[in-house]
Amino acid sequence: MKKILNGFLIIGMVFSITACNSNMKQTKKDEQLNKVKTLNIENKDAGDVSILKGDERIVLISTKFGDLKIALYNKTPKHSDNFVKLVSKKYYDGLLFHRVINHFMIQGGDPDSRNAKQGAMLGNGGPGYTIPAEFVPEYFHKKGAIAAARRGDNVNPEKASSGSQFYIVQGRKYTDEQLNSLENRIGRKFTKQQRETYKTIGGTPFLDGNYTVFGEVIEGLNVIDKIAEVKTDRFDRPIKDIKMTIKIVK
Repeated sequence: MKKILNGFLIIGMVFSITACNSNMKQTKKDEQLNKVKTLNIENKDAGDVSILKGDERIVLISTKFGDLKIALYNKTPKHSDNFVKLVSKKYYDGLLFHRVINHFMIQGGDPDSRNAKQGAMLGNGGPGYTIPAEFVPEYFHKKGAIAAARRGDNVNPEKASSGSQFYIVQGRKYTDEQLNSLENRIGRKFTKQQRETYKTIGGTPFLDGNYTVFGEVIEGLNVIDKIAEVKTDRFDRPIKDIKMTIKIVK
C-alpha cells in the first residue's frame, strides 16, 4: 500500500505497517497535507455496530492508557482464528505498540518488540507465516477497526497479512468533498454506510481493499486517541514504551 505501515503495515508492515516503512512515509506525507484537529470522541463507542451479530469473539487489549475491547469478525475466520490462537498462547503479552502516527493508526504485534532497546527500529518480526487476505466489503477502515499489517505490494502482490502484526485505526473525519475526491483517485465508490461513518466517526478510507479488516473496537475509542498523541522518535516508535497484554473475554 502506498499508504501504510512499517515492516509489516500498516499500517505500515508496510500500515504493511516494514512490511510498511516506505509506504508509511507516503501515508504520513498525505496526512500532513490534510492537517486536522485532534479527534475528540472520548467516551463514545464505535458508532456503527450494525454489522455485529452478537456472537463474535471478544478480546481485551490492556495498556497503561486503558483498555480496548474488540469484537473479532466472523467473516474473516483465518485472521480471527489466528488472533485468538496467539492470544491464548499469550503471544502478545509484553509486546509494544511500536509504531504510532497521530490521525492515522497505532500498530503492534511485532515479537521483536519484547524487551527491545530504546531507539531500535521495529516492525519486521512475526511468527514465521502469513495469512491469505480476507477482504469483506462491509468491513472497512473506520475509526476503531483492527486490521492486519502486511508487506508492500512490490514483494507481496497477493496482499497476504502478517501472522501477528496488526494496527488499530484512528484516522480522521472526512467531508463529502474529500470523499468525492478520494473516490476519483482510487476509482471506487464508498457505500452510503461507509460515507456516513467516515464523515461522523472518521477513519482511513484510502486503506480499504488493501488490508484485511478483521474486527473493531466496541469500547475504548478514547484510548486510541491517548496512544496516538504520545511523542515518538524518527521511526514513529513511542519514546516511552507502550506495552500490551491481551486476553479473551468471550
